[in-house]
Amino acid sequence: MKVYLHTQPLKSEISDIAPDKSVSHRSAIFSLLSDKPSHIKNYLLADDTLSTLEILKTLGAKVEQNKDEISIVPPTKFNEPNRVLDCGNSGTTMRIFTGLLSSKDGFFVLSGDKYLNERPMKRVCEPLRSIGAKIDGRAGGDKAPLSIRGGNLDYFEYESKIASAQVKTALILAALNSKGCKYSEPELSRDHSERILKGMGAEISNDGLNLVVSALKKPLEPLEIYVPNDPSSGFFFAVGAMLIPGSKIVLKDMLINKTRVEAYNVLAKMGAKIEFIKKDSKYEDIGDIVVEYSKLKGVEVTQNISWLIDEAPALAVAFSVAEGKSVIRNASELRVKECDRISVTVEALKACGVNAKELDDGFEIVGGNTLNPAIIDSHGDHRIAMSFAILGLKCGMIIEGSECINVSFPNFANVLKRLGVSVED
Repeated sequence: MKVYLHTQPLKSEISDIAPDKSVSHRSAIFSLLSDKPSHIKNYLLADDTLSTLEILKTLGAKVEQNKDEISIVPPTKFNEPNRVLDCGNSGTTMRIFTGLLSSKDGFFVLSGDKYLNERPMKRVCEPLRSIGAKIDGRAGGDKAPLSIRGGNLDYFEYESKIASAQVKTALILAALNSKGCKYSEPELSRDHSERILKGMGAEISNDGLNLVVSALKKPLEPLEIYVPNDPSSGFFFAVGAMLIPGSKIVLKDMLINKTRVEAYNVLAKMGAKIEFIKKDSKYEDIGDIVVEYSKLKGVEVTQNISWLIDEAPALAVAFSVAEGKSVIRNASELRVKECDRISVTVEALKACGVNAKELDDGFEIVGGNTLNPAIIDSHGDHRIAMSFAILGLKCGMIIEGSECINVSFPNFANVLKRLGVSVED
């Protein structure tokens, strides 16, 4: 992808931001806990979430698409597949299914593409093994392909050392299908799973950072859900509005769950004018986000990191144009995403002339530099690719390996073009 320098203000209402990937994955997978058809509107049709649907089909679910709605009829019993379950590039798919399948009778193998199969899986596998799940894999059980011999698990109590929505979801699913659990985490991670499952009738209660999950006594109610648009995908355009004076954008029908808009709150602390307009809250809080250009000042970010881990590369772009020094810490999780996002982000910023320094658990960026065009290697990471496409508005950019954007936001380039930006796919 090549993005040309853009000097005109970005002014638009954007209604076709990609639907939320986290809610799409979970809605599809959780439909398997019902015995009736679920209907999901505005499901994200991207590589990652399509991988999830393909696995549902292999397990015996009937999946149909009708215009903007996906219907899922769950199987009465999971098929024991005679082939590998392909997760593509989706770590969410692999980690959540690891929890679900660990508690289902049968033998299952989860694998993915060359990038996913190098990502660490111990963070999910070790907690599951500690409660009796039979999981193995490469590198001492840390890397896919993962083999799972599923079966009913005992009640367990688990105190997680990390705040991870994927780990939490995997353990919740294992508990629902077995004998329940008590789960705690050091800080609140994204809570989509609890919200959606409670909406389906699951008995899940929380006391601060502790969750109590009761075993299913009967199948859950089916889902009738509209997937809101993804605030992580919308954030690229929020940052874009900070690069060009006079810009004002309205992001329509967005997920505005407090655990998903922390990056916007960081922008607001830096001086951005941001407004949230709530419109609905059946399964999740949904509304519009209004973002208006403001001069940014440096900020230090050390809290609620699990709420903004996906937006960190785009935040780094905002840091690069802010006045003064910005720092993000306690974000070592960035090193085990689709790539080492700390190292790759700092390397790419330096290529653009930004004063950036890598920290063990984050990065330090001094803004106000003269930016220059560069050629950036995405390392197969969709968020790196999109973040530096946005920085390209300020200086021009070539992003190698930009096809990875299709895993989460296939129409990203089209939205840019509609805003008047010159882009070559």
